[in-house]
Formats: sequence, structure tokens, C-alpha cells
Amino acid sequence: MSLKSGKSLRHVPGRAPSRLRSPHAIGGLGVAVSAAVLATLAPATATASATDPDHDAGTGPAPASAVPRPERDWMGSTVTRHEETDPGATPRAPRAASVEGVDVSDHQGSVDWAALWDDNVRFAYVKATESTTYKNPSFASQYNGSFQQGMIRGAYHFALPDRSSGTRQADFFVANGGGWSNDGKTLPPVLDLEYNPYGATCYGLTASQIVNWVGDFTARVKKRTGRQPVIYTTTGWWQTCTGDSAAFAARNPLWLARYAATPGPLPSGWKTHTLWQYTSTGSLVGDHNRFNGSLSRLKALATG
Repeated sequence: MSLKSGKSLRHVPGRAPSRLRSPHAIGGLGVAVSAAVLATLAPATATASATDPDHDAGTGPAPASAVPRPERDWMGSTVTRHEETDPGATPRAPRAASVEGVDVSDHQGSVDWAALWDDNVRFAYVKATESTTYKNPSFASQYNGSFQQGMIRGAYHFALPDRSSGTRQADFFVANGGGWSNDGKTLPPVLDLEYNPYGATCYGLTASQIVNWVGDFTARVKKRTGRQPVIYTTTGWWQTCTGDSAAFAARNPLWLARYAATPGPLPSGWKTHTLWQYTSTGSLVGDHNRFNGSLSRLKALATG
């Protein structure tokens, strides 16, 4: 999402959690030696989960800290660093064949929803959470502001699959804005899957591990909300990090990110896209999207 206001964003470096243990005084030399040996043999993941609230034991090495700069992570924030884009491209399909929308996060602060409405924007997605420790402080004002303007709105979760399980991140998301209500004005929850902003492209996980993680997240959201979440991704990331899995195409709508005049090739299994993020340099706010259908079809998506 392009920052139009020129706000400066601070980088807050993380600190690696200490793995040193303090000896405890225990009566008897034999007991003390046994305790020291047990402490030495304790698995690193147990220490990691105790010192890093964003990490689940058993999911691999703990990150240096829990989400050091989430205000710089938004839907599509990693795309231009990894893929060829054409920021000035205009979608070839006319607006009349689709519905215009935006996605926003905390780095934009207050949003001029009235101006966006006048520009024919009819739906909005708002970042709610990232991993299991970050909640967008602007979520309520942005989510409610778009609704009060008359837009159909929804919430998305920025995934960090190396931090904690898909189930745990889904629970955190649903509890902090990612729910769904059958009011005709609430779009299904979205799982934002893109290039790792903190390290290895695929979060240090294998394709099968990523696929299992996504399966756990989507299943939990469906159980908690009654809706299958939309999956936001790029074709390049999906091919690289899931092995171009077709496991979700039959049940999870696709939100494709590609900054060009056309959506281009889709990930395996999907016959069409439901949403398309076609630019990160739109007017008023950076990210602009199009729903692939009429306003009545968008309302049907909201209704479920």
C-alpha cells in the first residue's frame, strides 16, 4: 500500500531472547547436579515459547522478537520488492464490469471515506491483526468509518507462518476483528499470504508445511465464523512457497495481487479470481482493488 501522506515510519529493531538460565539453589549436591543436567537437556522450543509470546513450541526456532515493525506490514507491502510491477498501469477491463475497493491499515491513519465514496469505491478491507501479538490500533475507526459511509467492509490478517500455528493465528484474528456477521455488509475474512518481511521468502518452511499451516488457519476460521476465508496472495509467491498447491481452490475465494493491466496467470486450481489488487499507488489511499463482478454479486459474497 502506497503511503500518500508522507508519514515517516520508525523501525523498531527486535532483540533476540536470552537463552541463559539462572541456577537454582537446591539442597543436596546430587539434586543440584540433576537439575543442572535437566536444564541443559530442556528443548530450545520450550525456552522460545516462554520468552517470545508470539511463538508456539514445536514450530521451529523462535524469531528474534515478536513482530518488530507491524506498522510497515500491510497487504501487498512486500510485493514490489520481489516481483516486477507496473505501478502506472490502468486495468484494461472497464470499471463498469467490476466494483472498486480499497484496503487500508494503520500506517494511513484517518481515511477520507467520503472522498473514496465519491470516487465510486464501494468496499474496503481493513488490516485487523498480524501473527498473534499485533492488533491494528486504527482498526475500529477504519472498519466503522467505511461502514458508516455505506461501504461493504471486511477484515484481513497478515500471516507470519513461522511465528505460531495457523490455528492460533486464526483464533487471534477472529477475536480481534476477523469475525463475520450475516448482515449483508460484512465481507468474509481474508488471509494475507505474501513474502516474509522479516527473513526467508517462505518463512523457512517447506511447501507441505505452508500448505498444512494454511489448512489449519482456514479450517479454524470456517469453524469460528461459518465462512471460508478469502486467500490473498501473488501467483509467484504461491508457486514458490506452496509448490503451486491446488488444495484450496475449490473452497477459498482468491484475491490476487498483481500490479499490471491484467490479473495474469492464476495459481493452480483457481479458474478465476474474486478480487484483484491491481495497484499500490492509487488515489487517496495506495492499494486499489476490483471485485470481479457486479455490486449485486459483491453483496452476495457478503451474505454468504
